[in-house]
Amino acid sequence: MSAQMELLDWNPGCHVIAFPLIRRIGRIREVAGKMLAKSTDRHAESYRDQVTTGLLGHMTRLGIPEREQDEQLGAFWAAVQAEIIRQTYQQRPGGNAA
Repeated sequence: MSAQMELLDWNPGCHVIAFPLIRRIGRIREVAGKMLAKSTDRHAESYRDQVTTGLLGHMTRLGIPEREQDEQLGAFWAAVQAEIIRQTYQQRPGGNAA
């Protein structure tokens, strides 16, 4: 087999690099707003489970390793918590989040 044919048959391994969940600011703000709108802790927990299941399913379909999924998910929920705090203080009368 010639060197040219070997080059054409070469298949490098691929690695999927997903856009980090922590950088999805719109999604983080949306989830935080919906969490704040839930009337009970049980509703909020159910919504959190739905979001988690959706995000994990998406990352699994992309082929993201489980360890990285855990890291991404933890960072996402930490960002959502920070956004919930920001939105809570912003909604207070006389509050200024700037």
